Amino acid sequence: MKLPVIILTCLMATAISLLSGCSVFMAAKQPPKKDLTVLNVGTPRNVIIAELGSPVHTETKDGLRMDIYNFVQGYSKGAKAGRAVFHGAADVLTLGLWEVVGTPTEGTFDGNRMSVEVRYDASDRVREVVTIKK
Repeated sequence: MKLPVIILTCLMATAISLLSGCSVFMAAKQPPKKDLTVLNVGTPRNVIIAELGSPVHTETKDGLRMDIYNFVQGYSKGAKAGRAVFHGAADVLTLGLWEVVGTPTEGTFDGNRMSVEVRYDASDRVREVVTIKK
């Protein structure tokens, strides 16, 4: 009589492990949060490139450089981990049914697409930042 209970328990544990994952994985793989303090006046251009990536457009007017950056502002590690833990617990407690709600919900959390124009002084340090798209 104990063997069927053990087999059923193993099957349930396997099913829960296989069913939980989509929302957990999606929460953990959201884009990282960018450090926007690099856009403060006086920051060297190479520090901005290291944080935001290469500019999508660069031009020089009157000897001064101007860059446009497109990037996705994501979420902190704590926020991503908290959401992943929540989805995992909800999956276990609902025997995987949470995925019906959790996966579409996580699909909407893909960060905020942003564009900024950065104008530099003669020594390639930030002089002015204009948010194009937030």
